[in-house]
Parts: sequence; structure tokens; C-alpha cells
Amino acid sequence: MNKKIPKDYLTAKEAAAVLRVSERTIMRYIKNKRLLATKIGQWRIKKADIDRLVKASSNK
Repeated sequence: MNKKIPKDYLTAKEAAAVLRVSERTIMRYIKNKRLLATKIGQWRIKKADIDRLVKASSNK
């Protein structure tokens, strides 16, 4: 069964590129619940959650 991942999800590697951080930092954000993620084969992060993280960081 080969299900397609919705396009509004990014891998940890893609999220790292968007945020200009390392993939390890993304994994730390997931572990510390700073960034929500779902494990679908590999970790997937909604684009909306990345946007929320950026907005929260810019409001500090």
C-alpha cells in the first residue's frame, strides 16, 4: 500500500532548509515539543506549524 504524503507536510530535512537550521536542530525542536511533527515513515512537519514557529520566534 503506497499512500502519498500530503504536500502541506515537509520532512525534517526540508524543514531544516526552510528554517536555515540543521536537521539535528529540527529533531531537537520536535523532542522539546517546540515543533509538532508526525512520524509517517520519517518525521513530517506541517508547513503551518513551521510558519507558527517563525511567527513565535519573530515576536520575541
